[in-house]
Amino acid sequence: MKKMTKNRKAVFGKHDLTKAYSLTDACNLVKDISTTKFDASVDVCVRLGVDPRKANQMVRGTVALPHGTGKDVKVLVLCTPDKEQEAKDAGADYYGLDDYIAKIKSGWTDVDVIVTMPSVMGKVGALGRILGPRGLMPNPKTGTVTMEVGKAVTEVKAGKIDFKVDKYGIVHSSVAKVSFEGDKIFDNANELLQTLIKMKPSSAKGTYIKSVYMTSTMSPGILIDAKSLNA
Repeated sequence: MKKMTKNRKAVFGKHDLTKAYSLTDACNLVKDISTTKFDASVDVCVRLGVDPRKANQMVRGTVALPHGTGKDVKVLVLCTPDKEQEAKDAGADYYGLDDYIAKIKSGWTDVDVIVTMPSVMGKVGALGRILGPRGLMPNPKTGTVTMEVGKAVTEVKAGKIDFKVDKYGIVHSSVAKVSFEGDKIFDNANELLQTLIKMKPSSAKGTYIKSVYMTSTMSPGILIDAKSLNA
């Protein structure tokens, strides 16, 4: 049997794997059981009672986290020259069009979010096979295809994230860093969870929120009592 490390023993001394915690308790516990030397991300995983194969049960949207994600989000704006200054002023890390399309075709994808304009989606659409699998394809539903590129960049930099249920019915999203205070982790996680609750498809039957887990990088998952999440 593999020997348990000192850190792991300490973690399981604080964390009961069989217990479902309130969201408040989970947000404080996730800080206590994180043993990484770097500022770990705090993630929330929600298993939904939906069938993602059905278009009327697809759960996808955006949420503005009150305290941001704690990450330095790199944003590329693919736009016409007249919008470049707007993108720059809003804090975009990269902005332009044809040069960056060529870079992406060559394999460059060193960004977290791509914002673009409806008028250039014909060019951007050709990048679908590269951007799609990486979750970088701009989409009007997430506000990343817009004429207001400056506003979109500002929102992303401030903590706006997009989420989408995967083929297994799970929504997974980073909501904070372990260095955040417990109440700030709570605010961010609760904002995501309440948004998901309000987005329940009318065609979804039975239990909608099946399970909720919170975890930090390299720490065990903390089961959250789904019944305690009141919209």
